Amino acid sequence: MALNLPAYRPARNTQILRYLAFAGMILIAPLFFVGGPGWSDGPLFKSAWNLGHILFFALLTLAIQPWRIWTGWTLWGIGTLAVLLLGTGIELLQHGTSRQMDWQDILRNQVGVWTILALRPRASLTRKSRPVVWPLRLIVAALLAAEIGATARVAIQQYHVSQLLPALYDFRQPDPSPFWDGVIAPVTEHAIDAHKRALRISLSTAHYSGVSLHNLPEDWRDYDRLVID
Repeated sequence: MALNLPAYRPARNTQILRYLAFAGMILIAPLFFVGGPGWSDGPLFKSAWNLGHILFFALLTLAIQPWRIWTGWTLWGIGTLAVLLLGTGIELLQHGTSRQMDWQDILRNQVGVWTILALRPRASLTRKSRPVVWPLRLIVAALLAAEIGATARVAIQQYHVSQLLPALYDFRQPDPSPFWDGVIAPVTEHAIDAHKRALRISLSTAHYSGVSLHNLPEDWRDYDRLVID
């Protein structure tokens, strides 16, 4: 046979992986501008949706395979700059839609491409720079863990909130920030009964100034009244 099958199979698998990455990237790309969480969606959906930035740019890196052209710090520098420009462009285009710009998404974009590059040390780093492979991997892993961990913390918080129902909020909570959006803080200046607590809302001249309570149940058919004490 003209082909050495053991050597040919890894190349074929790499090509299949590249095609799958390209297909996934094409499917995810429209979601930057269509769909996504709305103002009434919970924090868990919003946090999980943000992880899509990491997935998209990881797939984009696998599809393009820039290590076929560049190596070493040139690959990292060009990859980082290209994703920075592309991510900034996406945020600016989103600003013209119902979406809001989130500059933290640009960091998530970088984490996506860095994750793939960190997993390919022989392709992305030269022999002289190999001693920095593991420190670089640890930094990228820490950034990736921070993003996934943030979503995990929101999921845990949502689980605890679900256990409070039908109570929507207990004012004895020491930290109201996981439950509310806006500038709100416990009242500490005045003497309050040990079994009662209060929150202070800071209003401003901003549009729709105020606060919003998370985690309202979506289905109210089993409830017949809302009690505020």
